Amino acid sequence: MKQYIEKNKDRFFEELFSLMRIPSISAKKDHKPHMLKCAKKLVELLKKAGADQADVYPTSGNPVVFGQKIINPKAKTVMVYGHYDVQPAEPLEKWKSDPFEPEIHDGAIWGRGANDDKGQLFMHLKAFEYLVKTKQLKHNVKFIFEGEEEIGSPSLPAWVKKNKKMLASDVILVSDTTMISEKVPSINCGMRGLAYLEVTVTGPNKDLHSGHYGGAVANPINVLCDMIASLIDKNGKVKVKGFYDDVVNLSKADRAQLARAPFNLNEYKKFLDINEVKGEKGYTTLERTGIRPCLDVCGIWGGYTGEGAKTVLPSTAHAKISMRLVPNQDSATITKLFAQHFKAIAPKYVKVKVEPKEGGNGFLIPITSDAFKAASKAIAEVFGTEPVPSRGGGSIAVLADMQKILGTDPLLMGFGLERDTIHSPNESYLLKQFFGGMESIALFYKYY
Repeated sequence: MKQYIEKNKDRFFEELFSLMRIPSISAKKDHKPHMLKCAKKLVELLKKAGADQADVYPTSGNPVVFGQKIINPKAKTVMVYGHYDVQPAEPLEKWKSDPFEPEIHDGAIWGRGANDDKGQLFMHLKAFEYLVKTKQLKHNVKFIFEGEEEIGSPSLPAWVKKNKKMLASDVILVSDTTMISEKVPSINCGMRGLAYLEVTVTGPNKDLHSGHYGGAVANPINVLCDMIASLIDKNGKVKVKGFYDDVVNLSKADRAQLARAPFNLNEYKKFLDINEVKGEKGYTTLERTGIRPCLDVCGIWGGYTGEGAKTVLPSTAHAKISMRLVPNQDSATITKLFAQHFKAIAPKYVKVKVEPKEGGNGFLIPITSDAFKAASKAIAEVFGTEPVPSRGGGSIAVLADMQKILGTDPLLMGFGLERDTIHSPNESYLLKQFFGGMESIALFYKYY
């Protein structure tokens, strides 16, 4: 495929950039028109790549793109999953270039969605195109691209249930994850789930003058900070009652298997510019992000945050709280337990509201499957090293739903790297990973 890439790479870039220029931000309602525009562009690219069918399907939320090419009803069927929605680009002042005007420099593609997930999704389109054009495709291929992954895929499970027969397949092939490093390729064999909530603490019925009322009335920001601080103990354990009830403790043998993944703590700290790591006592950094759950505050606000001084005691304070969950933990159960706990620890001088925002369960996949072996062989051939099985710390919650509804295991064949800074300013995707991903995906079909 190297020759095909070299011959067509300028066209590849322009096609990818046509997707990246569309600000398909699912978190913002005013970008609704961009979601449909991006979906229609994907239909165009699917048909151009060789799909016999490709259409936009409405859901209760953002549209789903489904396409397919059926070679032989008796052949194995690969279903490619990806998402065309992206994270908001803010803070815009941190970007070195326009997030929605892609650029190529320093050996990488730069812009929002370069990696997550437009760049990785695009690799599948081009690997598929190559196999079709060179008459090497021997599998049936189905594509499902959604526009809500970044907000928890609220509409997709119902659509999948409704179209279960149409979506029948032998494996769900996904590129929306990272490798351990450029030198150490890996394949994720599991991901964490998610429970994401917004909490509001309310004190007085309006903002108050901090001189007239300070020291006499509870400040919701102070109270919220105290409540949040109480959620995790000094050993890094989450103190929500029942939080760990369904967590499976891995055996020493399983932990030793995961420890095969090379990891340099000093390089990790240097990359993040931190002096020390922090997390649950008794676990390594990789275990903390792979096999253990956690709780984090993703945003906190209240009162006056503009320029200059405003002596105000705020009426309300807010926080967004994320809990990453391991397989066996149920997102809905954890959400309920957190809400009960948070309300129980609230002092009498404030009122508390907890609003669930996103959620989904984690999952594990077998590393003994034919699909996993084919992916491992393909990546080893392209990258020169056998990939290491790893556990992903992030979440693609809808894959657990699809696995349950369709009875089909996902295969997480991702090619991103931590240096790509997805969800942050200056997102990028190394060209060698971009092209290496295309080659590996094409070889996957050869060996599967």
